[in-house]
Amino acid sequence: MDPKSSDVVLVVDDSPESLGMLNVALNSQGYTALVALSGQQALAIAEKVPPDVVLLDAMMPEMDGFETCRRLKELLPNTPIIFMTGLTDVEDIVKGIEAGGVDYVTKPISPDEVIVRIKRHVETAKLALSAQDALDHAGKTVFCVSQLGRLSWATPHVHELVDNISKGDASPWATLATLIESWLLGDTSQALTVDCFSEKMSIAYERQQQEMHLLRIVQNKTQKSAQDLKENLPITKRESEVLYWVSYGKTSWEISQILEMSPRTVNKHLEQIYKKLGVDNRTSAAAISIRILEG
Repeated sequence: MDPKSSDVVLVVDDSPESLGMLNVALNSQGYTALVALSGQQALAIAEKVPPDVVLLDAMMPEMDGFETCRRLKELLPNTPIIFMTGLTDVEDIVKGIEAGGVDYVTKPISPDEVIVRIKRHVETAKLALSAQDALDHAGKTVFCVSQLGRLSWATPHVHELVDNISKGDASPWATLATLIESWLLGDTSQALTVDCFSEKMSIAYERQQQEMHLLRIVQNKTQKSAQDLKENLPITKRESEVLYWVSYGKTSWEISQILEMSPRTVNKHLEQIYKKLGVDNRTSAAAISIRILEG
C-alpha cells in the first residue's frame, strides 16, 4: 500500500547531511517529512504536527535520543519511534527499547531499509488504532489474525477466555489458526463455531484492515433460571420462581397464571421476598434478580 498524504515522518538527527538524505528518500516515497536537529526542536514540532512515526538519532548533544524518546512517548504514546544508531552494543539497544522505541536501524543508514521499517510500523500503529475502534463497539473480546489465521494481537480477556476453555491443548492458538484460516476462505458472514475445546465458542468477523482480520469472540450465555436466584439469594424455591418472573416485568396476575396460584398468593410471596432482600418495592427486587440472571 502506498503511503497516504497523512503519513507524516518526523526525522530527528543533529547531522544536516543525514536529514537531507532521509528527507529526499521519504519525499520520493510519498511521505511528508518533518526534520529536527535536536530533541527540543522535535518536541516543539510534535506538539504542533503529530507525526505517524519518528526516526530518532540515539546520540545527540544536550538531550540525547533516549531522553527525547521518553519525552515524545509522553506526548505521543501511540506513535512508533525507530532509533537510528551506530551503536551495536546490546545494552544500548535495550536502553532504546526501554525508553519507548519499537525498532532500530544502524548507521550508515540504508534509505530502502528505513522505508521498509517505516511502512511496517505505520501500518501496525494504524491497525492498533483500528483495533481500539473495534474495542469501543465490540467490547473486550476482539483479536486480530493474519490471512493464515495466525494470532497477531488479542486483548487480555481473549487470552483468558481461550486459556480457560483449552486446558490440555499445549498450543490452542495453533489449533484455532487452522480453523480460522479455512473459515476466512469461505463465508465469514456466518460465525465460526469452535467445538474442539472443553466449551464451545463462536467467532464473528468484524472487519479487515490491510492484510489482517479483526475478529470477535461471541460468548454463548447460558440461560439462567429461577434456580440460580434460589442459589444466590436467601429465598425459597417458590419465592425464586415469583421473583424470576418479576424480573421479566410480569404483573402479579400474569405470574399467578404462569405459576398456577392466586394473585393474592403471589403478593404474599413478594412480601417475603422484600423482607428477605431488604427492599421495599418490586423495582428494587427486580434489579437484584436481573443482576444475578445477567451476571
